[in-house]
Amino acid sequence: MRKSKVIITLVSAAIAFTAIPAISITSANADSSVPASCQKGALKTITANTLTIATDNPVYEPWFVKNDPTSAKGFEAAVAYGTAIFLGFNPENVKWVRTPFDAVIQPGKKKFDFAINEFSITKDRAKVVDFSAPYYDVTQAIVTTKGSKIAGVTTIAGLKNAKIGAAVSSTSYQTVVNVIKPKSAPAVFNTNDDAVQALKNKQIDGLVVDLPTAFYVANAQLTNGIIVGQFSGSGKPEQFGLVLSKNSPITSCVSKAVNAYKATGAIKTLEDTYLSSAGAPVLK
Repeated sequence: MRKSKVIITLVSAAIAFTAIPAISITSANADSSVPASCQKGALKTITANTLTIATDNPVYEPWFVKNDPTSAKGFEAAVAYGTAIFLGFNPENVKWVRTPFDAVIQPGKKKFDFAINEFSITKDRAKVVDFSAPYYDVTQAIVTTKGSKIAGVTTIAGLKNAKIGAAVSSTSYQTVVNVIKPKSAPAVFNTNDDAVQALKNKQIDGLVVDLPTAFYVANAQLTNGIIVGQFSGSGKPEQFGLVLSKNSPITSCVSKAVNAYKATGAIKTLEDTYLSSAGAPVLK
């Protein structure tokens, strides 16, 4: 697709979302394009001329604001709409469906075009679903409360005797098992909200979540919450990607759209707006 068409599409979306950071992309930033074969009308979407996007219910800040993906506010909500824009879909052509996290990463044909909900790209998951090009590099972190037995810990070894919790089927759980390797079995929870409540009740000493969520948990959900630290990735960092049905006919196009969107610098602007990596020392 010619650059001029990208500019027109982005400007039309900006009219609808003038308050949304990085959705209002100017012609000066629109220096990447997606081919016409990857545009609305040419794409084999679930519903013709509509882009159906899935996410969980509820979803949380800083990824979404007030559990409303249609507002385009929050890092992932904005990324979803930005990707849609590069595929030729205006906001009114986007439909959201609520789908549980575990259901998205299970085998089988999906009832959505792509899903967004902090899905880490892993080899095991990629056996049964497709992933787009990554839109965010992330580390894991551990949260606790002031005065807990791990509040002053500065090393991974210092966490060995702690009772650590994480959400089921999450990369956070894998971090507990493979990186922290605590002496006692980790506590597993259906949702982060359940895990946060367990931390409040002192049933666990710490909770492992991705770093942006750690800031939200520590600052908004806990009284006297603190981030003990983050876990440095070795080699390639953990990355979030959009999830599609295995062998989806639009996977390549969605990846092109994500990469084109990233090339504008807009996703970095979203990171600066909604996410933070400051104040979390690296545990070694």
